[in-house]
Amino acid sequence: MVPHRHGRPGHTSAPDPYQIRVGERPLIKVGAAHFDLTDPYRLAVTVSWPVFFACMFAIEILVNVAFALLYLAQPGSIANARPGAFGDAFFFSIETLATVGYGVLAPATNWGHLVSAAEIMVGLTFTALMTGLIFVRFSRPKPNVLFADNAVITQHDGQPTLMIRLAYARTGLVVGAEAHVYFVHLTRSSEGRTFRLPHELRLVRSRTPLFVLTWTLMHVIDEHSPLHGMAREDLLDHDIRLTVTVQAREHALARDFFEVKTYAGSEILFGMAYMDTIMTAADGATRADIRRIHLVEPDGLAN
Repeated sequence: MVPHRHGRPGHTSAPDPYQIRVGERPLIKVGAAHFDLTDPYRLAVTVSWPVFFACMFAIEILVNVAFALLYLAQPGSIANARPGAFGDAFFFSIETLATVGYGVLAPATNWGHLVSAAEIMVGLTFTALMTGLIFVRFSRPKPNVLFADNAVITQHDGQPTLMIRLAYARTGLVVGAEAHVYFVHLTRSSEGRTFRLPHELRLVRSRTPLFVLTWTLMHVIDEHSPLHGMAREDLLDHDIRLTVTVQAREHALARDFFEVKTYAGSEILFGMAYMDTIMTAADGATRADIRRIHLVEPDGLAN
């Protein structure tokens, strides 16, 4: 992601662009806050793990430096510490913040006891926050829905049909899966303004109680479909895109997850069909090879 500086209204400098992704498609936003310090919780759970631990380490160092300087503000506040030794005060601060207390260094004055008491309170709070944030980050659902590289348009039951195949790429059971497909295209109003208009495509089956193997979303291209009468050139000329959203619940972990995928016009193949991924083994068991989810072949039908 491209770092972003939030531009406040009326600010003279131009705000930096910020790149986000909707599925595989990059989008550029200008004027949106990337690092919003007024929302530290969202910042803490959305940054990468290396950035998260680097920030926590930096905060730990800064807090201990601050308390070390407070100890040094009154000479003799730490028993057995060398006079004016920042290192002794700093490491005593680390031990106090962590509530370890080795016993070699200890508060020796009322000021030392006051600062160490405050530091212990800060340490307990910091530990609780760190524990909670790490738990939240570990418990965030990470969907592993695999989408076919291309959507296809082929004949199904005698009608042209848009198909999008997906699979759950982990072991386990997914229940209550729900999918939506949106057709997004550029349109122009009567006033000459251009904007993107989304249409939800009606699916033959938008919900499935169990999502274990593969699932092919199908939209019949009849006279009511926004895709009716469109050729491949129309998809490219009008910058048409398909957006697919999937929401389901992972049974083993009892948590919901959400996934999104976009297809550009060039990724929608006409006259092609998906190759089979599901077969029946000799013992009668149903077997799905999700490695074949991307494979397509000519449907052998006249366009």
